[in-house]
Amino acid sequence: MSTSSDSTTTSATTAPTHEMAIILPANLHARPAGQLARAATAFTSAIQLEHADRTVNPTGVLAVMSLGATAGSTVTVRAEGHDAEQAVTAMAQILADAE
Repeated sequence: MSTSSDSTTTSATTAPTHEMAIILPANLHARPAGQLARAATAFTSAIQLEHADRTVNPTGVLAVMSLGATAGSTVTVRAEGHDAEQAVTAMAQILADAE
């Protein structure tokens, strides 16, 4: 009985987080920004993109583009929630495939 209450307490107080850094193969322009925004809305986790000491919510195309990330720069994708790992993987794939 105490085991189940311990796991409930643990899962209620800490949400899974996942993080990944991606080196961009191309500038982060409108097309990949749109792909990121569409993909981000499919997840319930709180997702953040970080570049050059700026952090944005990727659900907005203009917010993503405002990062000003260029080819060869590093963008960190971070998510917190029950589907955080899937969210980070999806965002990272879009960034890695940017043209």
